[in-house]
Amino acid sequence: MLRALSLLAVLLWPAALPAQQAGGDAGLVRSDILVLDFERLFADSAYGRRIARDIEAAGAEIAQQNRRIEAELIEEERRLTRQRDGMAPEDFRELARAFDEKVQRLRSEQDAKARALGARGDAARREFLDAAQPVLGTLMREAGATIVVERRTVFMSADTIEVTDEAIARIDAALGEGDGLPEAPPEMPAEGAQPGDAAPVTPGAPVVPAPAR
Repeated sequence: MLRALSLLAVLLWPAALPAQQAGGDAGLVRSDILVLDFERLFADSAYGRRIARDIEAAGAEIAQQNRRIEAELIEEERRLTRQRDGMAPEDFRELARAFDEKVQRLRSEQDAKARALGARGDAARREFLDAAQPVLGTLMREAGATIVVERRTVFMSADTIEVTDEAIARIDAALGEGDGLPEAPPEMPAEGAQPGDAAPVTPGAPVVPAPAR
């Protein structure tokens, strides 16, 4: 599909130039094809920057929780080790088993939060694209375009049909930071949530010490 879109853009590129030369709305290219860098559209828009700040803050909170949990578990493991010599072997094994279960539970909970955070970012991108579509549709009509091609699928194009900056300016004007838009990203589970509560996306691995043996 990417190869076909790239070929289509290259084949139609010469046809787009006369439309631009013919004139049109002041400051806006006239072309059958427009090229858009969606990654930059999201990252450089006020909406995308706000989402990035939110995700970064939530990720920092998870990292802080991980450090606190790690320190607490290390200290608990040390206490358990100091108690070992004065305990019957079966009593120590029971305490060690309980500690192992606690470590695994906490690791699962933190993994679930990381997965939920990843899913939240993915959902925010989808919501951004949905909210931006009317703005991009207007941009297409004003340019006389029939197709918008993602920049990463294009082998070669004229700089004049790259409209990412114009699209960002229009989306910022229309949506701002997107605070007033309805949001439906997965909520990050609170401490104590079960690992199955979050959507399975690639998480950042939390740091939790290995179980005591």
